[in-house]
Amino acid sequence: MTASAECPITARFIRVAILSGLLIGLAHLVAEDGARYAAIGGPAPGHTLTHYRVIFTIWATAILLTPALCFFILFKPGVVEDSWRSFWTFSYVAFLSHLYWTVIATFHGNLWEIFHSQSGVATSPERIVEQPGLDSVLALWWGLDVALLWLVRRDVRWIRLQRGAVHLVAFTMFVGALTAPKASRGAHLLGMVMATTVVSTYLARLVFRQPDSRSLSVFLYVMLFRFVNRLVIWRRLVWHRMPLLLAVGNLDALREVLRAKNLHNTSDIPVSRPQGLRPATPYNPVYLYSRDLDGMYNDLAKPDMGSASLNPANPADTSNFTQSSPGARFGRNIPLSEVDPRRHPPLLEPNPWEVSNALLARPVGRFVPAESLNLLAAAWIQFQVHDWFNHGAPERGKEIEVQTTPGHKPHGCPMLIRRTRPDPTRVENDNGPTTYVNAESHWWDGSQIYGSSEEAVARCRAGKDGKLDLGPDGLLVMEQNGLEKTGLSANWWLGLSLMHNLFAKEHNAICDHLKREYPGWDDDQLYRTARLVNVALMAKIHTVEWTPAILGHPALQLGMKGNWWGFASERIKKVLRRISESELVSGIPGSVTDHHGADYCLTEEFVSVYRMHALMPDEIKVHAATNGKELETFILGSETDGDRLDVVGPGTRTRALAVGTMADLFYSFGIANPGALVLHNYPEWMRRLQRRHNDGTPDEVIDLAAIDIVRDRERGVPRYNRFRELFHMRRVKSFEELTSDSEWAKELEKVYGDVDKVDLMVGMYAEDKPRGFGISDTAFRVFILMASRRLKSDRFFTTDYTPEIYSRAGLEWVENHGMRTVLLRHYPVLAAALYHAANPFSPWRRVEETPVS
Repeated sequence: MTASAECPITARFIRVAILSGLLIGLAHLVAEDGARYAAIGGPAPGHTLTHYRVIFTIWATAILLTPALCFFILFKPGVVEDSWRSFWTFSYVAFLSHLYWTVIATFHGNLWEIFHSQSGVATSPERIVEQPGLDSVLALWWGLDVALLWLVRRDVRWIRLQRGAVHLVAFTMFVGALTAPKASRGAHLLGMVMATTVVSTYLARLVFRQPDSRSLSVFLYVMLFRFVNRLVIWRRLVWHRMPLLLAVGNLDALREVLRAKNLHNTSDIPVSRPQGLRPATPYNPVYLYSRDLDGMYNDLAKPDMGSASLNPANPADTSNFTQSSPGARFGRNIPLSEVDPRRHPPLLEPNPWEVSNALLARPVGRFVPAESLNLLAAAWIQFQVHDWFNHGAPERGKEIEVQTTPGHKPHGCPMLIRRTRPDPTRVENDNGPTTYVNAESHWWDGSQIYGSSEEAVARCRAGKDGKLDLGPDGLLVMEQNGLEKTGLSANWWLGLSLMHNLFAKEHNAICDHLKREYPGWDDDQLYRTARLVNVALMAKIHTVEWTPAILGHPALQLGMKGNWWGFASERIKKVLRRISESELVSGIPGSVTDHHGADYCLTEEFVSVYRMHALMPDEIKVHAATNGKELETFILGSETDGDRLDVVGPGTRTRALAVGTMADLFYSFGIANPGALVLHNYPEWMRRLQRRHNDGTPDEVIDLAAIDIVRDRERGVPRYNRFRELFHMRRVKSFEELTSDSEWAKELEKVYGDVDKVDLMVGMYAEDKPRGFGISDTAFRVFILMASRRLKSDRFFTTDYTPEIYSRAGLEWVENHGMRTVLLRHYPVLAAALYHAANPFSPWRRVEETPVS
């Protein structure tokens, strides 16, 4: 509720009332002068006083209505809202004055004649308006809206929609009346001024203001694309086969629908186990301009929103719970009533191990590459996922028993799958949907590098010039357990080692730059600012480089760049900064923070669509970056049954650097392909993967593919068909409709029997993908919604993405650099291969293929 809503009678209201009274009075005075002039033989002899009163009161109404419409278009709580309220009310009073002379004087109060008179038939010589029935309907509607305006203080969606409609109708009717052929020249001029002013204001609103998702214009925009989508032929003209601008508009309209219908709070579910909470973190002024260690105070109005739930050093330990309310729960993109792991079909139907064997397992020598990507794309997304979400170590006891072949090795029969760690703020069998919490902060804050606790941050810092602790070789310090000293080292392999080292080096390079620009800054200020810059750079790389690489469709190339730079273009954004508060025009960074009606958090459905283990290859060939010579082949695998384990787990970097340099390793990843996200391409070595404790020591052997299936079912993520339905997509009616591969369709039917039982991950892997996409269109629905939300909800990417917070030098670093410049800054020998790559995450040119200049 705004101040103007609480105190409707304001000085502005009184001023507009006086202006309106004077204008209506002036209309009547001018009408009398006109009638006298006509009576003595003026240019319109025979026109009566009533005629002029009808004409000039409609002019007065138009003069008052024009600013009312403009203020409504610019609607914003505060001064603009108060001005609109005043002009809208008194333009209605003026309209009633016009209607009085039209209805009472012209028609002598004959209501039957008003609504049943025929166009062009005049039964009264004084009739000015031949069909005032529409005017009367408008008066009733307008009056209802004015009454609602003053009586209803709540923001009700249907009131907003009808209010937009009555404004549109009033504008159309007034412009139409004033510019009608029979109208005078003065009326024509007034109508043109009104139309030009209102339309120009609307166009300015589109360019310079953020669209209101609850407004009539957005509602009509969304309905237009719904209508377009109903007209197209199923399967033949879906969004990704439409012309470019139509496809972009379609996706933007879809995002509006998803924001309105697919963000559901779990943070509102009451805490039933208070001992799972910790005391609230005291406010510290430093939170105004830097990220907190565990994500607290990103939203200053709700400090615990999106914060880390547990100490990442020991995610299984609920005694060190680090949030003051359940704000760090995973949210949902589906209605909470749909979250029920016991819903049909049962948890273990069909058998997850059989699904893993029959549909997911990669046959020996049958690796299916994603030819549009390089292996850095696979390393990057795991690197980012470690920053975003972590359900913590699964709990022992009450394991889920999955039947396997008797005597099966190495998992045993039955295979025991530990359950997801429960929400420590709720008792078992609590009312409402099952909830889980994140062991990392939900914010995009680089926690995988910097850590999410004071201990982790202190351990990673060098204590001088804001830098991270790197060894004499310029790489992360190796700890006794064989893993690098960084914020999170779980599930370690060579790709993670490359990314962590690269962006630790980038952090220190940013510190050096800031130190030169601001020599008076101390260690803490350099560290805090460099972290902000490094994280923003990673967010930019993910938005404008990684995502367009895996979603290689022209609409996404344009859309993702628009997310960061806006459609006004990168060049304008760099030169003029923001020219509009609209994210469509000037991008999300620097816009107004918006949670879109739900507390910010990542969701279980977001976690599900990022199940991308099929990206992992079976081997990595190492080539020299200088001449392309093959140096070694690393085998990825498990220690079980004698399989080699070359660059997975402790000692990975040591073994890799015994073969080549860091530049060689990056080059080798740049020319190799990851696996495609399709059926029968889940790495076999990950189906017998050695789980490790946080200290790097071995734990149980797991079938990760079967666990992926169980996790979605356990956490109440709907099966494939229901998931599509909840994301406003058509259900598939058969296995043949699900996939165009007839063999896959037969295999799916053999395992599932019923298409409604198909698991989400299996369906997404089987589904035919849009042109240029590395993921399914079903998964893409979650991407559309959450990709922009991670930026739009974070004040350090929106309201506080400013030189005052980042420093001018810091913002320039983010805006002028990307993955290509980061790689070349630290490994310039890669220039020959990278120079020819359209995207750093697409395959690089092999060195021996590079023309000699």
